Amino acid sequence: MSFTHPSNLIIIGGGPAGLMAAETARAQGLEVDLYEAKGSVGRKFLIAGKGGMNLTHSEPRLAFDKRYGERTKDIGAWLDDFDADALRAWARGLGVDTFVGSSGRVFPSDLKAAPLLRGWVHRLRESGVRFHVHHRWLGWRDDGAWHFATADGESFVHAGAAVLALGGGSWPQLGSDGTWQARLVERGVDVAPLQPANCGFDIGWSAHLASHFAGAPVKPVAARLHDGSGHSPMLQGECVITETGIEGSLIYALSASLRNTIAQEGYAVLELDLAPDRTLDRLRHDLAKPRGSRTLSEHLRRQAGLVGVKTALLHEVLDTAQRNNTDVLARTIKCLPLRLKQPRPMAEAISSAGGVRLEALDDALMLTALPGVFCAGEMLDWEAPTGGYLLTACFASGYRAGLGVAAWLKHNIA
Repeated sequence: MSFTHPSNLIIIGGGPAGLMAAETARAQGLEVDLYEAKGSVGRKFLIAGKGGMNLTHSEPRLAFDKRYGERTKDIGAWLDDFDADALRAWARGLGVDTFVGSSGRVFPSDLKAAPLLRGWVHRLRESGVRFHVHHRWLGWRDDGAWHFATADGESFVHAGAAVLALGGGSWPQLGSDGTWQARLVERGVDVAPLQPANCGFDIGWSAHLASHFAGAPVKPVAARLHDGSGHSPMLQGECVITETGIEGSLIYALSASLRNTIAQEGYAVLELDLAPDRTLDRLRHDLAKPRGSRTLSEHLRRQAGLVGVKTALLHEVLDTAQRNNTDVLARTIKCLPLRLKQPRPMAEAISSAGGVRLEALDDALMLTALPGVFCAGEMLDWEAPTGGYLLTACFASGYRAGLGVAAWLKHNIA
């Protein structure tokens, strides 16, 4: 059983939001103790950086802010204090230069997350932030002490204020398992149910496609959610066939709309343009050329540039007669309908939606139901596509919470 001085700050959660809150509050002169359930901090940060650490995005602010959908105004306010440029400058302060890739995404020069995290944790320790790993938060004791489970038994900590940065519900093996929801709801905090975001979706392929093309990329391709009006925008990119359905960056960009449509209608129709560089008229003209003794697959390769998985996708939605109808075939290449049944489980998702509603917080990210308790990161109710937007908002929220809790503590302890 342990206690700390009641004028200090505790941070619970060692992801980017929690670490940034710790750094910001410590720079304001506060004593900071950071508690992490796992044996080390930043585990999801490291895993996310394995394929190349996408730190942020170079998109102009107006377009950048719109990536947060209905939370554009709220998160835009966070970004006013700590935006993509500030994040790049912060990385430079740790000796890590960044560059803008061809897609506009921003990466560390070595593409790695580990050196950045190591340098950051070292700097935090040198500044006086105290780390306590293997401390899993269990709630509060009756006297208000924060209750942790540790390898050595229970621990109880009194603190003047706290920042919760407990993550959402994706990748629970790395610590963000969403178990905090019930504890906050019991204290009167308004929490939206967690849902998968930036996730794949189940379709239910034929055995042939699932066994022969799982893992195959579909590119170039454009996609949109069918909304019945024909006016929804087409997004170009790439996706990947899975054993059960489809995933990839293009799908993640549409995942919020797809998920919400499935919740409302029971399914969603995703329309793929398998030949985004060709017009419908050109396809009709080219596919009408005599096929002779060539197979349909060879005809599609020669006249439409379709091979492999794209041809297989046509077989999924068209019968023999339809495939032999030039007009139907051309229209389906330009608008191939896929019926999505459900999102993949949240544990497989890159991120999650839902969490502590922003309406339950003041502008400094303090819970109105729990004065002195602030929240940051993915446990808040917002979402964004991949591309650096998720990570930037997590940093920005940690920065805002760190400033907010420092101001609150200084006012209330003085």
